[in-house]
Amino acid sequence: METLKKISEIEKIDLKILEERFKKGEIVILKNKKRSNVIPVGIGKGLRTKVNANIGTSPERNDIDFELKKLKIAVEAGADAVMDLSTAGDLDLIRKEILKNCTIPLGTVPIYQAVVETIKEKGGLVKMGEDKIFEVIEKHLKDGVDFVTVHCGVTQKVLKCLKEEGRALDIVSRGGAFHATWMIANKKENPLYENFDRLLKLVKKYDAVLSLGDGLRPGSIADSTDRAQIQELLTLGELTQRARAEGVQVMIEGPGHMPLNEIEANVLLEKKICHNAPFYVLGPLVTDIGMGYDHITASIGAAVASSCGADFICYVTPSEHLRLPTLDDVKLGVIGARIAAHAGDISKEVKGARGWDNEMTKYRKDRNWEQQICLSINPATARRVRSESKPTSEEGICTMCGEYCAIKIVADWFKYGK
Repeated sequence: METLKKISEIEKIDLKILEERFKKGEIVILKNKKRSNVIPVGIGKGLRTKVNANIGTSPERNDIDFELKKLKIAVEAGADAVMDLSTAGDLDLIRKEILKNCTIPLGTVPIYQAVVETIKEKGGLVKMGEDKIFEVIEKHLKDGVDFVTVHCGVTQKVLKCLKEEGRALDIVSRGGAFHATWMIANKKENPLYENFDRLLKLVKKYDAVLSLGDGLRPGSIADSTDRAQIQELLTLGELTQRARAEGVQVMIEGPGHMPLNEIEANVLLEKKICHNAPFYVLGPLVTDIGMGYDHITASIGAAVASSCGADFICYVTPSEHLRLPTLDDVKLGVIGARIAAHAGDISKEVKGARGWDNEMTKYRKDRNWEQQICLSINPATARRVRSESKPTSEEGICTMCGEYCAIKIVADWFKYGK
């Protein structure tokens, strides 16, 4: 109840409305009961669209200090949550260090650690024991992770759809690829789907959020909204009902690469099929040719998705498809996603969203540069850009229009007319 009160105050939403939507599962709260150093974050209907930033080591760059710097940059840039996607180094130590230094909710994808350790111990991911997956999930939750991504919807039925229909780019989700490889090699059903009740008991114990991953998300606009993607979504709708029946919080992960004109339909499908569960989207990236600028292609899609009802946006950085993100990449990714989220919030009429812009308009009319900078999405950048090209004639203008500033001319004539 105390957590809901905090969310109510932060979001400026009536506590009774918040409680009702929380009970229905339309809102989830990211906060593991073991975390004491985290500000709880609400995600879902009527709340501000939130932004997640991914960090984590890779086999090509394993540097925990670098990841902690990325964490700091993400938080300073305004991320609402972070995910540790580490696949190299001492994974337990990395996760614990991030948790220790993280004041916002943290998510993980436990199958990564289960696979990495299995390959080291047994020489191949197909040799992974089913219990291994659940042991790693419990370890993450016990450490205090606030939400876990689990690819329960990658079933034999979904893989059959994928095989029958075909795709330009098959599977691009690492978690989806790990599960599919194991299932095909062992000729077995996905353990997370087959033993879903066991998973629910673990998550409920820590009051964490189950993020049902989209292992068949399209990685190309050629594959968007195909049978494999929708079949997985249908499975996630079934699992959403089962989780709610056991008192477990659930959100749904979504695509991926997708043409602009399909985004609204995909949000509507998720909300209908998964009973208004909060929707967590990666982008969507609206074109495949944006390499080096995919924070822009993703922000375009994210703005549309948010305006149509998506609740949680996973950032995409300029380095997507190219490399592990740098510190600058992380910052640009967060800022781009925040702009997209805010644009969506204006469209959804989220309380307080338009007020921010109205304040900016007021100070823009007054040509009050300091207040405009303070209200901007990233004041440090706005201040730097302004200082690098200050007008020489007078303070109330900029070097774009100079003395021909439309706002100044109109203001002067209105004053003269009085």
